[in-house]
Amino acid sequence: QVQLVESGGGVVQAGGSLRLSCAASGGTFSGYTMGWFRRAPGKEREFVASITWTGGNIYYAGSVKGRFTVSRDNARNTVYLQMNSLNLEDTAVYYCAAVTGLLGSTSSTRPYKYNYWGQGTQVTVSS
Repeated sequence: QVQLVESGGGVVQAGGSLRLSCAASGGTFSGYTMGWFRRAPGKEREFVASITWTGGNIYYAGSVKGRFTVSRDNARNTVYLQMNSLNLEDTAVYYCAAVTGLLGSTSSTRPYKYNYWGQGTQVTVSS
């Protein structure tokens, strides 16, 4: 059973930084696409970033491009989301997701394409 566990959320002032981690277990993750999504209060879940486990294809939502960086450590089965220059609109619960296979730039943004989800970690940006 694949399990994803996010960590690293918290409260940060606007302009600050946080690094989220997603530890994966229970599977062989070569060939997986890993995604980060978020859900702000009163809004639908939205795509943030994705990375393929071995190919390194990386995609970002326009709202975070240039501020967020997704990376992976295959030896530790962990994916990271470095978030810089945080603003109030980044406040949300952030979720890690995984799917077997390599998703492209469009399909990787679709939540229904992912089979496995973490429990989420809260990120709150204060003014």
